[in-house]
Amino acid sequence: MSRLQPARGTADLLPDSMAKHRLVIDAARTASARYGFQEMATPIFEFSEVFSRPLGESSDIVTKENYSFADRGGEILTLRPENTAGVVRAMISGGLTQSLPLKYFYAGPMFRYERPQKGRMRQFHQVGIEYLGPDDALADAEIIACGARFLASLGVLDDCELHLNSLGDGDSRAAYRAALIAYLETFADQLSDDSKTRLAVNPLRILDSKDAGDRAILQDAPRLHDYLNDVSKAHFTDLTAALDGAGVAWVFDPLLVRGLDYYCHTAFEFVTTSLGAQGTVLGGGRYDGLAEMLGGPKVAGVGWAAGVERLAMLVETASVNNPKVAILTADDGARQAAFCLAEQLRDAGIDIDLPTSGAMGKKLKKADKAGIRTAVIMGSDELAKNTVQLRNLGDGSQQELPLDPDDCSGLAAAIAESLLAP
Repeated sequence: MSRLQPARGTADLLPDSMAKHRLVIDAARTASARYGFQEMATPIFEFSEVFSRPLGESSDIVTKENYSFADRGGEILTLRPENTAGVVRAMISGGLTQSLPLKYFYAGPMFRYERPQKGRMRQFHQVGIEYLGPDDALADAEIIACGARFLASLGVLDDCELHLNSLGDGDSRAAYRAALIAYLETFADQLSDDSKTRLAVNPLRILDSKDAGDRAILQDAPRLHDYLNDVSKAHFTDLTAALDGAGVAWVFDPLLVRGLDYYCHTAFEFVTTSLGAQGTVLGGGRYDGLAEMLGGPKVAGVGWAAGVERLAMLVETASVNNPKVAILTADDGARQAAFCLAEQLRDAGIDIDLPTSGAMGKKLKKADKAGIRTAVIMGSDELAKNTVQLRNLGDGSQQELPLDPDDCSGLAAAIAESLLAP
């Protein structure tokens, strides 16, 4: 009879459960579309090196949690434990690095061999987004704002707290790594067996240890934020300024880290106390070194993933999709204001695409290729006059409209009218 039960760590999605899963996935799809993310999918299994290269052959996921097997041709394959590496692999193998920036949304099952518990299964489902190409803080702010909007559309954002930290750039992490090693070496004989191994291979992974003895030692360990250089501090300042300007609440969490070398700068998690120990419902960060680690060119990236099962325990409502507009900045002086305006217009129910880099001509071409017919254009000159330019990308006609930084209802109405025009 036991053979007629689902395998341990898996579950049937019968109609009631499936409805909640679909609600979560549709809400994520809608929220990401509002930010210009396009849906894609990667194979459920990949060549094992797609995951072992970035995770490290000695990581817990590779050595203990991956479902790996040899197929009949002798190839070693792995069921995907997460999807970021697969998305970056698809960019490289598909020759898409000439089409940057790329904004992808995905949804699907992942697999890890671990002890099943509430909200954590061996076959589990994730939704996520990956923003490939930009290396600036506004790209980080946009994906975090997208995550917040997704959770708000489900009615769970008020039960979550956004934890935020900076991991710094390579130079900052190297300085911190040296300080961390010097500190941990004085406790080498007291570390857990896993952490003793990690001290020689990748000491930053010790920061992720769940061992009680390790956690006690780490209480007085050096903090990464004390080793940030000026570049890293500026990135974090730009990020937090954008989030503050858009009204996205956050708390600084110096203990939030990512142990893998390809992570840098931003790390974040939306955490709830409503699910017990498994409190993280959505998390992500910047991974500028991943593409190179997979054998491709240097391509910056930032993204997040959210657990469908965990969110399905909390959800009540979803959102809807609406028309789409591009906000294009003529110069760097308008970038922060454009980000805040984009959030206000999204609040008004308008899908917004906000490129964070690139020349105006390139932005216009990309908007046209995406089928966008209305653009809000703003630069330092417009901001000085509290105006924006509303352009019909179909016929090139353009009108100047007033911009009230505290109330964009008039502008939203004008945009809505332009979208209805033939």
